[in-house]
Amino acid sequence: MKSYSPKGLKTSDLQTILQNTVMPRPIAFASTIDKEGNPNLSPFSFFNAFSSNPPILIFSPARKGTDGSLKDTYFNAKETKEVVINMVSNSMVEQMSLASTAYVKGVNEFEKAGFTMLPSEEVKAYRVAESPVQFECKIIEIKELGNNPGAGNLVICEVLKIHILNEAYDEKGNIDPFLLDLVGRMGGPYYIKTTQEGLFKIPKPIGSIAMGIDALPEYIRISPYLTGTELARLAGLEKLPDPTGIQPTKENFIHAKSLIADGKIVEAFTFLY
Repeated sequence: MKSYSPKGLKTSDLQTILQNTVMPRPIAFASTIDKEGNPNLSPFSFFNAFSSNPPILIFSPARKGTDGSLKDTYFNAKETKEVVINMVSNSMVEQMSLASTAYVKGVNEFEKAGFTMLPSEEVKAYRVAESPVQFECKIIEIKELGNNPGAGNLVICEVLKIHILNEAYDEKGNIDPFLLDLVGRMGGPYYIKTTQEGLFKIPKPIGSIAMGIDALPEYIRISPYLTGTELARLAGLEKLPDPTGIQPTKENFIHAKSLIADGKIVEAFTFLY
């Protein structure tokens, strides 16, 4: 493996490494206004949810890596203590990218990128009408991480109101990730879509304590036929099932693999244990 000491890297090189390894990242399309009421709109992918009670989102309008300058979003957030965080769908991602242009202060990125300003209900900043999910937030703290180029500024936001597109719900009333069609940020010019091929499920050991891989018989743990993923699925049970006394062969392991793939974990053990 290649190893790096952050202190030995240029800021631009370190940022490139972070952006190309910490991914995919959700995108906070942040809408703010200044004290004079001028709208501003800018995307940030150093962003995520951090609490549900209270509901907290955090994004970071970092200092520019070359000269340490700051975006209008940062100054507006400090002035007004309000922001709308709009999520980005595939149908609007090209326009979102256009809004990331470093326009001079006072330029309305809603107009430049062709977005519709939608009045909010709890804050003065506008929502992006084309966004499928909009979070109206009050800013409870801005934690500045430094004054050097590339230093982040954690804008800690409490969600006051959530708006979700009606068409994003399935027939059972659940939010459908494919109907939301959100995109994530990768490194460089790359983004990632929410697709059937890219989405997969992992059964979680919720409601019981998984026994863990170390509880599996050694011959199963060291088997050349089972992957780490397959061992993890076997180990997700609370305890080993009753043994069958079988001496598993290569064919047994191969058959067990197909059962594991189908989620039939207990049945898979009948060929292994």
